[in-house]
Amino acid sequence: MTDTTQKAAVEVIPAAPVPAPPTRRLRLRRGVTPWLFLIAPLALLITFTYAPIANMIAYSFTDWDGVSPELHSTGVENYREVFTRPDLFEVFWVSGYYLAASVVQIVLALYFATILSFNVRFRNFFKGVLFFPYLINGVAIGFVFLYFFQDGGTLDSVLSLFGVKTDHAWLGTPVSANTSLAGVSVWRYLGLNFVLFLGAIQSIPGELYEAAELDGANRWHQFRHIIAPGIKPVLTLTVILSISGSLSVFEIPYIMTGGATGTETFVIQTVNLAFRFNKTGLASAAAVVLLLIILLVTWVQRRLVPDDKVDLV
Repeated sequence: MTDTTQKAAVEVIPAAPVPAPPTRRLRLRRGVTPWLFLIAPLALLITFTYAPIANMIAYSFTDWDGVSPELHSTGVENYREVFTRPDLFEVFWVSGYYLAASVVQIVLALYFATILSFNVRFRNFFKGVLFFPYLINGVAIGFVFLYFFQDGGTLDSVLSLFGVKTDHAWLGTPVSANTSLAGVSVWRYLGLNFVLFLGAIQSIPGELYEAAELDGANRWHQFRHIIAPGIKPVLTLTVILSISGSLSVFEIPYIMTGGATGTETFVIQTVNLAFRFNKTGLASAAAVVLLLIILLVTWVQRRLVPDDKVDLV
């Protein structure tokens, strides 16, 4: 083929067609389509989350009893009562038991997630055993452990098999009752933190472990220099969830003790104010205060431990 023929062949190749700019109707359709898929979830979110919160804030400035159709504005009187009544805030000491339990829960979940992320025997079986309690309804768990801790119940029967005789009422004193209830919360929510940690650990590239083993790193070194930095965002999330959960405990103590024997939490107290003493306005103010405390704790924690992007590769 001569140079003249090559030039002619090049000249006859048609240029790629330039796509026409999208029309106004097409641009409008592309902009509206995502919102059509969001209508249902946004409607549910607004109806069952933001609207009740707005109503709760509005009720916190009234004297509504939860029954009467009439309500009168009281200004900030409910908030003044919340902050000037020591008994309303003394129940936060009970949250200390659950906060200590959450530390144990995070440590155990991280330990089991690290062990089961490696190739060990029956690891799928142990994964199911650890996660199963989180699938059980909280009310059912409360009733099960109510019989577990009662006098002469399951716990006393198991201890008697090992020659331990006790006439101790596990739910009879504030210390033992709160310790027992906090232990139940550890058993129930351990599986959630375990799954979060396990997913974060398994998302770490396997090549990093292989390179660490070639360099002579043992399991502890792999955990310290690979796993711990890699799961930092998830660890921060679990700490936030644990703190907020410790401040808003409700199900287990309400079912097992009803708040008696010094086990009343802030949420149980708020429920009693609304439905037992018919002080819905005061209960709404207490709920708003709890919400603000949780938001403040979360903000402080995020400031102290920023969510930095971790790059292990």
